[in-house]
Amino acid sequence: MKIDILTLFPTMFEGFLNESIIKRAQDKKLVEINVHNIRDFTLDIHKKVDDYGYGGGKGMVLMPEPVVRAIEEYKTKESIVILMCPQGEKYTEKKALELSNKKHIILVCGHYEGYDERIRNFVDMEISIGDYILTGGELPAMVVTDSITRLIDGVIEKESYENESFNNNLLDYPVYTKPQEFRGIKVPDVLLSGHHENINKWRLNESIKRTKIRRPDLLKKDD
Repeated sequence: MKIDILTLFPTMFEGFLNESIIKRAQDKKLVEINVHNIRDFTLDIHKKVDDYGYGGGKGMVLMPEPVVRAIEEYKTKESIVILMCPQGEKYTEKKALELSNKKHIILVCGHYEGYDERIRNFVDMEISIGDYILTGGELPAMVVTDSITRLIDGVIEKESYENESFNNNLLDYPVYTKPQEFRGIKVPDVLLSGHHENINKWRLNESIKRTKIRRPDLLKKDD
């Protein structure tokens, strides 16, 4: 898979791309992630990419020309162009799984007051990572990139994500490690029993119980 990220602040991605699982996935050639500066595509001699919005109002608006030129530079027939935007479709694990099967994704990071509306004519979808506002689309782009990359075959063990939160509309079950007792709190006996069938039943019951308490809305999706 290939992911191209279009941003005004490419240095924000340096630590993200050079640590942990994301770095190992790139080293193994399982994913190629490139970050491109939208300013490189402006025709303005001063590298200007934004201006005041027509009709007045506070804040600066991203111009269509540099953003669209950047998209067209990297877009192919296999590309899915995604605008990171609080007005977009709310991002879910299901969407991450869907996108992990694509060959090429282009993520467009906005900034300032917003995008010139005409930019929307050159993208395939808009994604929001939640109902709140950030200073720009860089952090959401990292979230989407991370969630997609970990689902690519070979990046992590398949078992690691098959039974985790949001699969089958359930939150993950509680997990424990050493020591068996910590400050008076013990690991449940069933996890020490070695009886895998009972352990699986306990985990399922705990997932259901936890989901009912913390995210009952997930269970309603089966209705």
